[in-house]
Parts: sequence; C-alpha cells; structure tokens
Amino acid sequence: MALVSLENVGKTYRMDEVEVPALSGVSLAIEEGSFAALVGPSGSGKTTALNLIGCLDRPSTGRVTVAGQDVSLLGRRQGAAFRGQKLGFVFQEFNLLPVLTVAENVEYPLLMIRDLPKARRGPAVARVLEAVGMSDQAAKYPAQLSGGQKQRVAVARALVGEPALVLADEPTANLDGATAQRVIELMKRMRDEFGTTFVFSTHDPRIMDQAEVLFHLQDGRLVDGARAGKEVAHA
Repeated sequence: MALVSLENVGKTYRMDEVEVPALSGVSLAIEEGSFAALVGPSGSGKTTALNLIGCLDRPSTGRVTVAGQDVSLLGRRQGAAFRGQKLGFVFQEFNLLPVLTVAENVEYPLLMIRDLPKARRGPAVARVLEAVGMSDQAAKYPAQLSGGQKQRVAVARALVGEPALVLADEPTANLDGATAQRVIELMKRMRDEFGTTFVFSTHDPRIMDQAEVLFHLQDGRLVDGARAGKEVAHA
C-alpha cells in the first residue's frame, strides 16, 4: 500500500467573492521509501498539494491518505497531533529559533510536540546531529551558521522524531549551487540510512535530477509526461 495517496483531490480558495481553484482532480500515489518531488512553475499547485499531505490544509474534494490515515477527516487538533507523530518538515527559510542552540532546535519537537523525557531526547538529538555532520556545531546558535549548515540542522530536526515522511518545501531555494547539491545528497543519504520517505515541492532542476519519482503539476492538474528522464507516476 502507498504511504501517501491523493484520490481525485481538489482545493479551492475563496478570495473575497471569487473562488480560486488551486488543485483539480489530482490523483497520485507515493510508495514508502520514495525520494519524490512535486514539480511545476509558481502557481502550479505543488505547494498546495504538499500542504494537504502535511495536514496543514484540508482538500475541498477528494481524499488524502497518509500512513493509512485519511487526513482529509482530521480536525485542527487531530491534524497537529498526526503531524507531530508521523511527519517531519524542511522549509526554505530554515525556521530555526534564533534563541536556541543547534542542539536545542533539533530537540524542540521532541520536547514541545512529543513531550519525551530528557533521557530519550539527548541520544536522539546526538544521533541525528552526527548523521548530518553537525555534532561539532551543537552549542552554536543559528546566527553563527552558514545557510548550508542551517539547512542541515533543519534536516536533523525533521528526522529526530523518526517520522514516516519528511515534506520539504523548496528546501534549496536559499542555497548556492554547491551547497544545494550537498544538502540534496545529504537528504538522499538520510533516506537510505533511516528509511524515511522524502517528498519535495520544488522547481529546482537539481532536485528534479535526483528525485526518483516526479509528479508534474500545471495549473492545478497532474499532467502526463516525463521530466529528467523519469516517467510521471499515477495512482
């Protein structure tokens, strides 16, 4: 069974008296362990689809299933609880808390969302910081880090709770070419080491080249074709 599936999903936003369709009739499936990307130009619906998978929004029509749970039916509190238990997030702006150290930023979801005891938090944080090569930066603050280092910390934070799925929204947008490539390779290595599924929203050709499955969205619809030599997958 697919880890993620969208079944005839539509999403419409209302702006004043105007309805704006963001997605229309999108169906797709993402298998466990995938390194997949939702791709397309600005306004194509890729971020909307990622937000629906991440329980940050609910579809107007259709069904979204993640790890066996129909997340379309979850209320706000239920969705937040599901995110905390099953999902990790990596954002283009890093979203690190400036008053916390690297280790504290990574520890934050274990403390605030999962409320794990300190005896379990410490080893979990140490493990992922070592995995992303940031153990020696654990006591530093975000302002003392480069962009690439910040994104490594963000990846560690996303992985610390051992989620089934990590969602990454334009994670390389604020990185230079060489740093972006290193971060992409890091995430693929983390997929191989931890068995975590990664799904990206991106228009970065570097991620498209590394993705094993591509879903090409245009004007809110999943379109047929191939990108970077890979066939678009459908449910």
